[in-house]
Amino acid sequence: MKKACRTIFVLLILFIMLAPAAYSQEDKSITILFTHDMHDNMYPFKLLENGETREVGGFAYLYSAIKKERKRDSELLLVDAGDFSMGTLFQTIFTTDSPELRMLGRMGYDVTTFGNHEFDFRTAGLAESLRSAKDSNDPLPEIVASNVEFPVDEKGKMNEEVKQLKEAMEYYGVKEYTIVEKKGIKIGIFGLMGKKADSYAPLALVEFTDQIERAKEMVRVLQEEGAELIVCLSHSGTSDNKDESEDEILAKEVPEIDVIISGHTHTTLEEPIIVGDTVIGSVGYRGVNLGVISVTKTGEGKWKLNRYELIPIDSSLPEDQTIKEYIDGFREIVQKKYLDRFNMEFDEVLAYSPFDFPPHSELGKKHDESTLGNLISDSFIYTVKLVEGENYEPVRAAVVPKGTIRSSFVKGNITVSDVFNVSSLGVGPDKVSGYPLVSAYLTGRELKAVAEVDASITPIMDVAQLYISGLNYTFNPHRLIFNKVTDIYLTGEDGLREEIKDDELYRIVAGLYSAQMLSVVGEKSFGLLSIVPKDKYGNPIENFDDHVITADGREIKEWWALATYLKSFEKVKGIPQVPDYYSKTQGRKVVVNSRNIIELLKNPNSIALMIYGIVLVLIIAIVFIVMAIRKRRRRRRSKYIF
Repeated sequence: MKKACRTIFVLLILFIMLAPAAYSQEDKSITILFTHDMHDNMYPFKLLENGETREVGGFAYLYSAIKKERKRDSELLLVDAGDFSMGTLFQTIFTTDSPELRMLGRMGYDVTTFGNHEFDFRTAGLAESLRSAKDSNDPLPEIVASNVEFPVDEKGKMNEEVKQLKEAMEYYGVKEYTIVEKKGIKIGIFGLMGKKADSYAPLALVEFTDQIERAKEMVRVLQEEGAELIVCLSHSGTSDNKDESEDEILAKEVPEIDVIISGHTHTTLEEPIIVGDTVIGSVGYRGVNLGVISVTKTGEGKWKLNRYELIPIDSSLPEDQTIKEYIDGFREIVQKKYLDRFNMEFDEVLAYSPFDFPPHSELGKKHDESTLGNLISDSFIYTVKLVEGENYEPVRAAVVPKGTIRSSFVKGNITVSDVFNVSSLGVGPDKVSGYPLVSAYLTGRELKAVAEVDASITPIMDVAQLYISGLNYTFNPHRLIFNKVTDIYLTGEDGLREEIKDDELYRIVAGLYSAQMLSVVGEKSFGLLSIVPKDKYGNPIENFDDHVITADGREIKEWWALATYLKSFEKVKGIPQVPDYYSKTQGRKVVVNSRNIIELLKNPNSIALMIYGIVLVLIIAIVFIVMAIRKRRRRRRSKYIF
């Protein structure tokens, strides 16, 4: 009996001694929930996957998943890696009501950072949004922006918009970094804007400093302040091409970062990328998944990954009614402040599609014509003709880049909300959400260059893939760069072929952003191609805002043009129906994959002839050099013999 009591006593002592160690080990575990690139998708949306349509996303479902995880770990960290805005009708009140930041705050997000799309309303627009959020008195997430710099001119003067943003960031409380304490552990968090993301924010006016150098500085500061776990909210992304995978490069160059939440590229990582001891996670986009990373500190002082999971967000989760009601409140504001001016309703049915359009996730993966691109570009020409009436001057081509198409349509009713989601980007000179259409003129030679941009630049930069109404062309991807197009012509309303005259001016229509980007083609083509948008008199356009198409004093937005076109279709059972014409491609862009020598060399343009000439000169030079060397060797040999 005494022996048994002694054994129990010893075991009790051991338990008491080991319990604090066990608790300490548990205390050193941190759960990180994360999202990125949610793009204002507060409501669920339909997604086509493997031939089936299902409803996914939605903040009311997302919040239920967050609450479920909080039950498992009440002291988890909840973060977002940017591009929380721009993508649905909720963005239309970005400057006035800042619904995105307020929603993040309501759901208990600890920290977020800026993505490139937060600058879509320009620098002043972001400043207004930050002030609006702060003035709401709603709970808000902290914002970390570590590599933002506010430039000044030679006289030390700051641009007025940049000054507004700097002051607004100070007013909101935006920091270079923050330290959040969970379970007694100091977690250092900083945020970066990546190089490619920076290039997609041409209207930002601020500058983004070198990501690697800034990350090294942030790590040093955080370590000095006692941070045990370092998390980077990086709006940079990953890529299959390791030379372009910015966050993998970041992890390699700054190994002290423990966790990188990787935004911008919309990558879905079912398994994390591990670089050294750094964990990189990505959940896709539009709130279709909630990411979970759980790490535990080991005896060696390193953080070990315990759990990595992507939780699907859909109706299998309960819908949180409090969050839903909050979203509905913002919807009413959208209706009043934005949609009423267009005489449209949020869920108004514009048309019915008897077929699925290709899913947005597949758009641009294949270098080819797109039925969705055809629909959008056709809508531009139709709407411009409609609003200009008797003053209409024929539009010969309408251009839509892949990068400006943000969603797609599935079989069923197409609503105003659905249409806006497809063409949701940007803001016009009127400071109203949505890029407006712009009218410009190109020479025939430049029209041909537009086709070459698509054929030659797209493999380098997929967002540059173009979908064009009115211009048909054939290209061979295996031909010499900037000489891939082998046939090109215009088609009018009668559908007949019309040859392009190099020096004639042709009217084109594109979104404001797209028109602006056409003018920088020279840079992307190393100066070999030139596209200079002009007015009807042939003068180069200096300010595209002056060439925005309007009707009754209102800008014609890209999305509104598409909505107007859909409403024009013939009605079936009282609802306009998308014609079968758009269920298949129409031969507007024909890709000929041939390596036949004749196909590769026929119809050379001036660029090809120049390159062929250079190559020929080099070959001749090499031949002469080889002949000279042989002649010299013969002389040496003959001298040696005699």
